[in-house]
Amino acid sequence: MSLTKDQIERYSRHIVLEGIGANGQKKIIASSVLLIGAGGLASPVAYYLAAAGVGTIGLIDDDIVSISNLQRQILHFTNDVGRPKVLSARDKLTAINPACHLVVLQDRLTINNVMKTVKDFDAIVDCTDNFETRFIANDACVQMGKPFFHGAVLRYFGQALTVLPGKGPCYRCVFNSPPPSTRVQTSAQVGLLSLLPGTIGTVQATEVLKYFLGVGDLLVGRMLSYNALSMEFSRLEIRRNPHCPACGHLKTSS
Repeated sequence: MSLTKDQIERYSRHIVLEGIGANGQKKIIASSVLLIGAGGLASPVAYYLAAAGVGTIGLIDDDIVSISNLQRQILHFTNDVGRPKVLSARDKLTAINPACHLVVLQDRLTINNVMKTVKDFDAIVDCTDNFETRFIANDACVQMGKPFFHGAVLRYFGQALTVLPGKGPCYRCVFNSPPPSTRVQTSAQVGLLSLLPGTIGTVQATEVLKYFLGVGDLLVGRMLSYNALSMEFSRLEIRRNPHCPACGHLKTSS
């Protein structure tokens, strides 16, 4: 595949960047990514991956845009209130990069549809705020050997983890199982700093591009935590759980 004149100009800052170049940009263009959720975390992830030239971006979300979303979900504008989030997101991403192929699924990811939903994508990004969905996605990615890029935000705090099945711990190694619903706090209950999804979502998008390009060190076996109040990042080393019900059966490879 040769880059067109338009692609060479559009992605020129990548092409001259050591570690990417023309061949790296071709890898990005040939890649496909599924975003689970089309809200706060998905906003920066989708914007930056589309702008970077990812060839296919999938979005799955069954929600509609509400006015309370607009404080942080920058994929959506005031005139999108009442529209399905995936359709609102499709319009913005098409405007940024018409060459990006968008697959929109106005649906909720469940145990019944997860395998057929993720099978055609090279990478899966966790942009949900739902624990049950997150565990379903993690387990499917482990089973299918697909990279899973986790992110979560609440109040002033965020976290990110990259899961490469067989090369490090999975999300279930760290958290084992969804917490009881009575113990789960939501942003509607305790709040969320509007900028926080931008910080963590940008980390997730960075990890995705690094994965496709094979550059840098990924957050495999390292949970990145962010405290916006102290403006501090920290990394916690985590290990695979040999008894993990999702990935404990996999052989570790380097």
